[in-house]
Amino acid sequence: MRPFGVPARTAFVFLIACSFLTSGFSRERGPRVEVICPSTPIPVARGKNKILVYELHVTNFDTVPLTLKRVEIFAAEENGGPLVTFEGDQLSRAVVRLGAAMSGGSGAARDARIIDPGGRNIVFVWIELPVNHPVPSGLKHRMTFTAIQAGAANPSDTTIEDFQVAVSHESIPALSPPFNEGIWLAGDGPANDSDHRRSIFAIDGHIYSPERFAIDWVKVGPNGDSRHEGTTKNENWWGWGEPVLAVADGKITEAVDEFSDNTPRVLPPVTLDNIAGNHIILQIGRDRFVTYAHLQKGSVKVRSGDQVHRGDVLALLGNSGNTTGSHLHLQVTDRDSVLQAQGIPFVFADFTYLGPGSDYPEKQVSECGWTPSRRAMEC
Repeated sequence: MRPFGVPARTAFVFLIACSFLTSGFSRERGPRVEVICPSTPIPVARGKNKILVYELHVTNFDTVPLTLKRVEIFAAEENGGPLVTFEGDQLSRAVVRLGAAMSGGSGAARDARIIDPGGRNIVFVWIELPVNHPVPSGLKHRMTFTAIQAGAANPSDTTIEDFQVAVSHESIPALSPPFNEGIWLAGDGPANDSDHRRSIFAIDGHIYSPERFAIDWVKVGPNGDSRHEGTTKNENWWGWGEPVLAVADGKITEAVDEFSDNTPRVLPPVTLDNIAGNHIILQIGRDRFVTYAHLQKGSVKVRSGDQVHRGDVLALLGNSGNTTGSHLHLQVTDRDSVLQAQGIPFVFADFTYLGPGSDYPEKQVSECGWTPSRRAMEC
């Protein structure tokens, strides 16, 4: 007969092992979410501040809606308080809900912080630090969520304590003006709520934000407007036919000159192929590409493979592609593509800042133009 002591010792060892496993998994599971940062921020000067710009894509893997209650962001190497905290209305304004109706049954706007089961919301992060503040080597995020349980009187909070995002220390391209002279309005310029900033493209199974820092340059004439003598002809727009210049030395990687210019205020059907209209991509460094979009048909003066120098005329400003009026869409990306790339910040070496666009009719147009000023992300 087998001794009873052997299985008893085996069971004792098993119970000890179970107790170890229980203690090893005793911490709270935390919110059932996935958080992704598609592109790491690159610090860039903007006036008296340095800014860090990036996105957090948050997907809810729970069976109930989650409310993103608070986002606290810390410097990775510091143990003090947060650099910035987003909550309440400020956080709501920074969040976009994807793939869901934007209003509830009552017609009231639904809080953008609510993430439905299986849903993804995007937090558009814009951090401003004093220019003399040390640039963090990385960023830590504490994200607090509230589960919305049906019938629960006191919903509980769960927290991600240390989601980390690296900070890039790559150099920022310093560009020359893309035009010879004049007053140019920086339409949809870099800001956390601009249309360019919020544009995300899903192509071939991946997502991209090529327009993260893009600018639509619109020329303003002596009448304080972008047009004169009506709006029905392209020639009515002050920017129409303006020479478009190379903003740096580099190599042309793409030059398209095949799309007809649009009738002003009439938008043609837009596809991935024609969205930029006639356009040029200029490589100005490793992983640094400048896109010029909406050029005039028949005006492109360069071909793929050409080497160009800062200030060379590349084409004339037109009204082709996804546009209803003559303007230049300018962006810098990390890949040789108009859309399948990530937008990166850039600065202009020389310009004069005239203030918000709403003020420009009051300026003395003849006294202003591209003249030496400070480097900054937008003008």
